[in-house]
Amino acid sequence: MVVVKTLFSGSMVVVFYTGALVVFAFLVKENGVLDSCHVWVCRNETEEDLVEDKVGLVEPGSWTVWRSKREGAQGIFNIRGSDVSRDSCWLCTDEIPPAWLQKFPTGLEIIERAVSLRPEAGIDVDKRILRRRECEYEIFRSVEEAVELPRIKAGFANIDDFVARAQTVLQRRKARAGRSLELHARTIFLEEKLREHQDFSYDCESEPDKRPDFLFPSETAYKKASYSADKLRMLAVKTTCKDRWRQILNEADRIEAKHLLTLQEGVSDNQFKEMVQAKVTLVVPKPLIVKYPRMVQPHLQTLESFIRDIKLLYAK
Repeated sequence: MVVVKTLFSGSMVVVFYTGALVVFAFLVKENGVLDSCHVWVCRNETEEDLVEDKVGLVEPGSWTVWRSKREGAQGIFNIRGSDVSRDSCWLCTDEIPPAWLQKFPTGLEIIERAVSLRPEAGIDVDKRILRRRECEYEIFRSVEEAVELPRIKAGFANIDDFVARAQTVLQRRKARAGRSLELHARTIFLEEKLREHQDFSYDCESEPDKRPDFLFPSETAYKKASYSADKLRMLAVKTTCKDRWRQILNEADRIEAKHLLTLQEGVSDNQFKEMVQAKVTLVVPKPLIVKYPRMVQPHLQTLESFIRDIKLLYAK
């Protein structure tokens, strides 16, 4: 990957995440004058993983800056400054439960804190899930800084120790990203009066070695041969679908038409046509729908609409 090496030899790299990771690599002279800029759009998940291994996780719709000449660990850990607005979800050290400083909190614990800071009563579920996820990410980063910054300032005995610590941080970020949206969706379902194990099952089993994120009305109903397949629904959750959306096609054999909740900001016409042919319906929070091609927008379903359909399907 010669391109990767070229991109990261500059003084500053800015990475944006819209429908795909886009990297802008700036080479700045010592006098501060911009010398050149290289732009790279990731073509697949492998290239995105290579970028995120270098700069850290980049959330959809957001951006991050990585400076190759920063001193110490800041370029890898992307430590934010102290100019944090008090109306944000960023936690000061004295606001973080002491137990979290000893053992990093679980994703569910952080999301419960986000819900307490952003109860959002009366706000529609599409805006609610986006605002809470943003809040949860701030909490995660503030705890991460409180835990990791003292270790960084203490220094490292050798390069291997530093790389091992950096990898731990990056892996934790990836693990958080992989489960975050699922847990937010589960919380929303419960708030909207869907009963777990009766109206939906989370992290369940459809067939041996197949684990869809959500089954409706339940895993028990799905496994009951006498239960009509027409009343079964499946919701997969992927922050970005990319080519990974095809993984959901085999997650529940009894359900032909599948739903996929995503925060990805747009898909190509060709990718959308493939999804339609595979009978996959994208569930996208309403504020993100405008970021999709105009011809695709009418075929998307909001999270609020999906929940309403589920309630109507199982209404007694």
